Amino acid sequence: MDLPTSSARRAFHERLARAPILFDGAMGTLLYSRGIPQRACLDELVLSRPELIGAIHREYLEAGAEAITTAAFGANRSRLAPYGIADQAARLNRRAAQLAREARDVAAREALVAGSIGPLGAPLRGLEHRPEGEVRAAFREAIEGLLEGGVDLLLFETHNVLDELLAALDEARRLSDLPIVAEMAFGQEIVAIDGTTPEAAAVALVAAGVDAIGVNCSTGPVACLDALARLGRPSGGVALSIMPNAGLPQRTEGRFVYAADPGYFGETVAMMLDAGALLIGGCCGTTPEHTAAMRTALDTRLGARLGAGPRAPAPAEVTAAPAAIEAPRTAASEPGVVEPPPPTDLLRKLRDGRFVVSVEIDPPRSIRLDRTLEAARLLRSAGVDLVNISDSAMARVRMGCLAVAFAVQRDVGLETLVHFTTRDRNLMALESEVLGAHALGVRNVLCLTGDPPRVGDYPTGTGVWDVDSIGFIEILARLNRGEDRAGSPIGQPAGFTIACALDPTADDLDGELERLARKLDAGAHLVMTQPIYHRAQLERLLESVGRRWGSPRLPVPVLLGILPLHTARHAEFLHHEVPGITIPDEVRAAMHAAGERGAEVGLEMAMALLAEVRGEVQGTYIMPSFGRYQLAAELVRRLRTADRAGAGTARGARTGADPGR
Repeated sequence: MDLPTSSARRAFHERLARAPILFDGAMGTLLYSRGIPQRACLDELVLSRPELIGAIHREYLEAGAEAITTAAFGANRSRLAPYGIADQAARLNRRAAQLAREARDVAAREALVAGSIGPLGAPLRGLEHRPEGEVRAAFREAIEGLLEGGVDLLLFETHNVLDELLAALDEARRLSDLPIVAEMAFGQEIVAIDGTTPEAAAVALVAAGVDAIGVNCSTGPVACLDALARLGRPSGGVALSIMPNAGLPQRTEGRFVYAADPGYFGETVAMMLDAGALLIGGCCGTTPEHTAAMRTALDTRLGARLGAGPRAPAPAEVTAAPAAIEAPRTAASEPGVVEPPPPTDLLRKLRDGRFVVSVEIDPPRSIRLDRTLEAARLLRSAGVDLVNISDSAMARVRMGCLAVAFAVQRDVGLETLVHFTTRDRNLMALESEVLGAHALGVRNVLCLTGDPPRVGDYPTGTGVWDVDSIGFIEILARLNRGEDRAGSPIGQPAGFTIACALDPTADDLDGELERLARKLDAGAHLVMTQPIYHRAQLERLLESVGRRWGSPRLPVPVLLGILPLHTARHAEFLHHEVPGITIPDEVRAAMHAAGERGAEVGLEMAMALLAEVRGEVQGTYIMPSFGRYQLAAELVRRLRTADRAGAGTARGARTGADPGR
């Protein structure tokens, strides 16, 4: 099949080509079982009971789900109106997506976050249609909320009016290039409420440009399998999905009890796969126990567990750490010799003139590193030189950057650079931690002051800030000279590579450069910038640099910040709401014009910008948004392909060969 052009959709289909994806089960069933009243607004619980929603997501992940569905099935203005919160639709969808992503981080499982989009409500009497504009507006704001929250795909589920679903799908394609799964619910007669048959639905949904079509809910696995068979095997690489109820419910002591137990559900997995389904899961009445049974059955069928739980690295992934992160020689190993360790791989590559490529990785919000290490392996295979490990950015608590960096270097064999803030550590802690980091081979440090605690998880917490980023650079520089900040010897010189930050788009650029000059005087070896989006932003910086240093080049290497855009709303959010990021009008206009090709256009603009400025910077520092490492990896692959093509052309020119042959 011809894969879609968007990176997200292509990655989705490549994943399906490897093995089926197991989705989670019901959300409402578990909420009711845990005391939520039957008539409560379940979609509002993402605000009033986020801990409960997050716990359920984590239970499904622990059971082996490879995709979790946001608690936003009914979060549209029509369904919310009876509760008086119709104007909260976008907010509820956004928060539902955030909770699912946070649960994935805490569980440290590699999983997709699927944005759930249900119908607008019970069909009107006589199937009288709602005005199309009203339908589109309701779906649009729900989809926008999910996209802002960072979902990986859109799941339209339990739809029973085909025209309404097609309008929703059209809005989704206008807003995003994410994968789309469209599922309809068919009754016992294998026909939807509006009279649509599976055969008619298949034709219309494939024509709508979705990535998967299927059935869900209904009366149980048997009816869903019958409907799935009638959908046929779609052309064009469109996949099939099936997510049935746990049979028919029976009301017992004020609650619904479903007939199909986990064991039976596990037995149906083989039938689902034989029918051609590549996306399987459960709907009403299913629980994490059903998911676990399906996980076991799927693993048995495939012969190996895929994507659920800790995974030992494949033999090819167990490599020696790079030379730059070997333990330094010590005075004890070479008596009488006191010399610094060799330069880090990063510094050596910069000195050799290599265009360095780094990607930022966020530490997990849990005690598990599986997903973080998988991201590092993905980026290593794409061709990065190193990865950056952030340090509780935005003052949100995550695993310590040093522990993550050590694990990446030990288990993945990939060099790291840690973002290290002075916000949380006094002078003693700063020096103690970096001495320990050096001993463990973590020697590249970006010195940052850090966001104030009031913007993060603990607004009543206090910052330390015995020193700012400049003072921290001075500490590392003194350690590199073999002494601590008090002037006491540490036995031998350290070998830190010291990085500092720069905002090229700062309103007060002269003030920004004055601070940069102090960082360089303190001992910084390289500069890492905030993201830019147009050559003019870099030219403005270099003009000011020229006035200050007499040359348009900074006296140290520069890694240019790149944060690829993926939608117009993403661009507007970064420009208007994130300090330090300025996106020119023409770039935001291009993202609006891109429509569903937003992510691809964002990659193309990033590639074009880097090609334009290649001679003026020494590398790039890529920042994925919402943990979309696949998108960052795609950009790295394209950069490395361009490098190889350029090297081939240069060799051809030197030898007189025709590079086009």
